[in-house]
Amino acid sequence: MDINLLLQEKPYSLDKASKDKLLTEGLVELTRKHYDASPNYKRMMDAIGLDLSKVSSYEDLPFIPVRMFKELELISVPKEEIVKTMTSSGTSGQQVSKIFLDRDTSSLQTKVLTKIVSDFIGNKRLPMLILDSSSVVKDRSMFSARGAGILGFSMFGSKRIYALDEEMQLDIEGIKAFLDVHQGEEIFLFGFTFMIWLHFYKELLRTGYRPDLSNAVLIHGGGWKKLLSESVSPTEFKKCLNDVCGISVNRVHDYYGMVEQTGSIYMECECGHLHTSNFSDVIIRRPKDFSVADFGEKGIMEVVSLLPRSYPGHVLLTEDEGITLGVDDCPCGRKGKYFKIIGRIKNAEIRGCSDTYATKFK
Repeated sequence: MDINLLLQEKPYSLDKASKDKLLTEGLVELTRKHYDASPNYKRMMDAIGLDLSKVSSYEDLPFIPVRMFKELELISVPKEEIVKTMTSSGTSGQQVSKIFLDRDTSSLQTKVLTKIVSDFIGNKRLPMLILDSSSVVKDRSMFSARGAGILGFSMFGSKRIYALDEEMQLDIEGIKAFLDVHQGEEIFLFGFTFMIWLHFYKELLRTGYRPDLSNAVLIHGGGWKKLLSESVSPTEFKKCLNDVCGISVNRVHDYYGMVEQTGSIYMECECGHLHTSNFSDVIIRRPKDFSVADFGEKGIMEVVSLLPRSYPGHVLLTEDEGITLGVDDCPCGRKGKYFKIIGRIKNAEIRGCSDTYATKFK
């Protein structure tokens, strides 16, 4: 499968039949590659009796639990080819996943992220207000999931400033100066859900400062556990931001993603649905026997991606629960499956950037 040809297509262009064929071909190819190149992955696949000749659909491929990246070094290229090591978010004392990227995998992740995000904010780079602190991105060789998210999305910004100082305090004067320079222009905002709520929204309420962000688009992610526990729903989150800074509720987009499949993010459309792109898919599995659940049926989320080349992260079982809502018929017009997240499986570790940060404020 030539992924460069896929990169020439719009990111939500494939119907179910075309995408099923593409994913089956590409993911079987990746499974074979990682089996041959990663000793730890090979041992796992041998233990379960992998037989690719019996695989007729990517849904039949064996998944590995996402927490295996905490337990094992999973790598499919020589170590000297690794240019970047990314780590997952985690609360104090938790082990973190380590994801090893070579130059080709890192480049592919960037290209796909660009395709997906541009479908929501356009192809032009925009003045960017990062709703976080620059202290997060200090070590460029060992990225945290939070730092990687900031740096990944920063490529969509032309002029970039951080809204928070190193003490996580809102830099009101800096924001005012930035908005004065870019008055009348479209602004790109990025941050993590709980941090936006705590350090941006609540500080705007406390200080009375009301920036005009009616021309802005916001992309945010990192988990909802803390906010939902405070009875703040996605709808309420959007409404509150609209109240304090004028940003349209239709231009606030959540996303679901993980460091183990960087680049393969699932963006929330204008209808409030998370979408799979041409490069990825979600499969909802019943916890009793891991069979594929029906649309509308809650289960454990499996995520598949065509991007992981330097490590076997292409077919992963997450620790999240979700529901598939439909395929190819979202009112927003994007093809592919669309779904919603229910939350973490009971007793699973907190791991989203937003949720792990929120544990400091219990």
